[in-house]
Amino acid sequence: MSKILMKGNEAVAEAAIRSGCRHYFAYPITPQSELIEYMAKMMPKVGGTFLQAESEVSAINMVYGAAGTGKRVMTSSSSPGISLKMEGISYAAGAELPCVVINVQRGGPGLGDIQPAQGDYFQATKGGGHGDYRLIVLAPNSVQEFADMASEAFDLADKYRNPVMILADGMLGQMMEPVEFKPAKTDAEIAELGHQHESWCICPNQDAPNKHHHEINSLEIDPTVLEKHVNALYAKYAIIEEKEIRYESYNLSDDNEVLVVAWGTSSRIVKSAINELKAKGKSVGLIRPITVWPYPYEAVKQALGKNVKQVYVFELNTGQMLDDVKIAVAGKVPVQFWGKVGGIVFTPAEIEAKLEACFEG
Repeated sequence: MSKILMKGNEAVAEAAIRSGCRHYFAYPITPQSELIEYMAKMMPKVGGTFLQAESEVSAINMVYGAAGTGKRVMTSSSSPGISLKMEGISYAAGAELPCVVINVQRGGPGLGDIQPAQGDYFQATKGGGHGDYRLIVLAPNSVQEFADMASEAFDLADKYRNPVMILADGMLGQMMEPVEFKPAKTDAEIAELGHQHESWCICPNQDAPNKHHHEINSLEIDPTVLEKHVNALYAKYAIIEEKEIRYESYNLSDDNEVLVVAWGTSSRIVKSAINELKAKGKSVGLIRPITVWPYPYEAVKQALGKNVKQVYVFELNTGQMLDDVKIAVAGKVPVQFWGKVGGIVFTPAEIEAKLEACFEG
């Protein structure tokens, strides 16, 4: 199959359609506007529903409604818009509704700017909405991976009846790279996907009495009932943590004296610096979390080996994944951090200089 040169925003939209997404609700915001534009153009061509909501709050509640019928549904936004969606995302997690949310991050806080950043890590992985819940969070670092994750996100959402977030950024949304798409699901395959939901989803009235109708709600007035429900959610999350961790190891060896942990587009820049150092005979390993929840704590711990004397974390924020790295390292070696904010992206040369200093030290 030939590759197509596409922007990240357009590639993930096309991949979502090919994965069976037939309902999409969103509100425009940069730097993900091409995504909503692509869906507006293409969803009617596949018999899907596109609706530009009057607000981000409306969009996520439309997602809640469509998810309740067992359909593959998606929304997308950028950082301030995701903040507005957080109440609805918490509702969806509480009601165990499968859906996909894409965040093409920009600088913050507040309205910030429209440049790439990674300041939404806490929001995505620690529960940006209220209550005790988790999202499965995938973090791509290329346009190809961004597109591939659309299919994976829908499958994970259905498997665990849980919202899944793809945590991209403005750089990934706007850059163009060659993409190879998986074959599109047929109408029959999409219809088959819906059959697995009949045990819980809302069914049309005309299907009575052949199907049971179900109440979908995240409100539990009785505290003992709510406690039982939340404990059941966390039993499910424990299974996700056991089975769904994904990460990439790069240049790991027993010779590593420095280990770097980076995610998303930051990891691409780090790889370039590692390659330059390798040419100079200096060994630096990289762990790139692909699921930032569930987080690959054990992979980071194992990558320390016997010779790593220092861990360095690079992010486009003031230090958010840093907390998870420190948990994994558990004080065995020092952990350093360097980040940039405001939409400013570090260069390979800057990263290389920071790592060179580790060896000099």
